[in-house]
Amino acid sequence: MRGIAKAAGVDAALVHHYFGTKEQVFAAAVEVTVAPVLDGPDAVADAPLDQVGERLTRFMFGVWENPATRVPLLAVVRSAVDNETAAAVFRRLVAAQLLGRIAAQLDVPDAELRAQLAAAQLVGTAMLRYVIKVEPLASADIEQVVARLAPVVQGHLTGP
Repeated sequence: MRGIAKAAGVDAALVHHYFGTKEQVFAAAVEVTVAPVLDGPDAVADAPLDQVGERLTRFMFGVWENPATRVPLLAVVRSAVDNETAAAVFRRLVAAQLLGRIAAQLDVPDAELRAQLAAAQLVGTAMLRYVIKVEPLASADIEQVVARLAPVVQGHLTGP
């Protein structure tokens, strides 16, 4: 909290006043990262069903490829892996808001599982590419990664 306040040039009490606990600050940071996918002009949750796999894949890797969002996202992922409170906040925002909205579009009995499998495919790929940096995935052209991954994500969502 003190570090955030220092970076913003304000007193830590002011950060606490507007955001509450450090968990609430974390939730606000995650919401800022996730908001474009939920409500932006290319909102994944509102995509036509036959395009949701590609749109979700492009969004996910667009966030990771952008240096301005990659650093905070790395911190969020590392926190969620290491801290149960951070994981709970991340789960609530991503699972309920994003995956829940995508699952609601699917007219199948296992919609929630399908949405989670699609997310697992994307998160696993992101972990290998950006966190663990496994080659050749880490340096592969992002368009090639999206072209290969989007149909798999689409298959999780709408395939047999």
